[in-house]
Amino acid sequence: MSIFSKIFSKNNAEYYLALDIGTEVAKALVFQIDSEDKIGYVVGVGKERQKKGNMQSGAVSDISGVIETCKISISKALEKAKIKKVKKAIVGIAGELVKGTTTTVHYERGNPDSRIDFPELKNIIQKVQTKAYERIQEQIAWETGQDIEVKLINAAIVDVRIDGYQVTNPIGFQGRDVSVSIFNAYAPMIHLGALQAIADELNIDLLSIAAEPYAVARSVDYDDALDFSAIFIDIGGGTTDIAVVRNGGLEGTKMFAFGGRAFTKKLAQELRIDFEEAEELKIKYAEGKLGADVSSKVEQILQSDAAVWLSGVELSLSEFAGSDVLPSKILLCGGGSGLPGIKKILLTTEWVRSLPFSKSPTVNYLQPRDVVRIVDQTNELKNPQDVTPMGLANLVMDVTGEEKVMSGILRRVLQTMQD
Repeated sequence: MSIFSKIFSKNNAEYYLALDIGTEVAKALVFQIDSEDKIGYVVGVGKERQKKGNMQSGAVSDISGVIETCKISISKALEKAKIKKVKKAIVGIAGELVKGTTTTVHYERGNPDSRIDFPELKNIIQKVQTKAYERIQEQIAWETGQDIEVKLINAAIVDVRIDGYQVTNPIGFQGRDVSVSIFNAYAPMIHLGALQAIADELNIDLLSIAAEPYAVARSVDYDDALDFSAIFIDIGGGTTDIAVVRNGGLEGTKMFAFGGRAFTKKLAQELRIDFEEAEELKIKYAEGKLGADVSSKVEQILQSDAAVWLSGVELSLSEFAGSDVLPSKILLCGGGSGLPGIKKILLTTEWVRSLPFSKSPTVNYLQPRDVVRIVDQTNELKNPQDVTPMGLANLVMDVTGEEKVMSGILRRVLQTMQD
């Protein structure tokens, strides 16, 4: 009997759901976690196109419409998994007002000879989180001109140093200067409320709501690789999500409202065809299924929009520039990344000159096989567009698995602050 058979022959097996509610497509993955090898096995995949008006720039605009689409997507996944229901789920969230940033607080200890204990570390982390929340509120107020209420959805320890020396767990150490860096992702309450309403109607219990660029960036294993640096670009239907990982730490995320749907609209306008026909044409172009003449015409039509998209990437990355060089490795995923013009324009040299790259970036695609701890047993997850829902599934491993010391302290601090 195979490992797979041993795992899934149990009658009391517990299944999980990863739900990626995209602007164009709702994707549902049903998977089960093997507690022994700490791997999630995808046993059901469901995809359903959103109806017009359901989503706008990555955010829900018609709750009832999205519920119906998700029901179909989930039912397809359950049917393939040969089970009737799944209760525990993780749902992705995107949109321009979903913000992710790393905040560092430097703390000078009054008694450097004493050993750091839990209460002191808890106090330091609380200072980081208070400062991070204030920064995000100020940023969103500046961008929108409104006082929009936000809530923390993801948090992760990025870096801890004592007198400049990096440690994974500072408890028990002595020293004067302690610096703690924490990545936090926040989302507007109105968006979170919409997702909770959808989850309630679908009768699923939310283990987590996760910022999608955070999920994508965490899908690649670099926890113990301090020299790992990369720029992750997830091009969805309504948004482009960017995450920057530098020296093994997630520095921050940016999103802007320009995705695959904008390219489809341009084709529809220029060729005077309806949106659905333009979408089909775009997909065939991305898959290389058009003749040379038609493909060349489509490429010319989309060139100007590709340049506008690139300016959004350039602007987003300029906010990460600072005093350090940007990672020269760019990793693409999402349905929009399949357009040939995307990789082509990223490989041009003009836009790179205005940013602190040490060398010209390389551009590659993230594939489902690159996602750690998640194994596709369906053979249906084959393209970069499948990375995001798999990244969400990967995050469930953190929720259900053994907790690292610092992650546990962070979680308890967050619970105290939220209470």
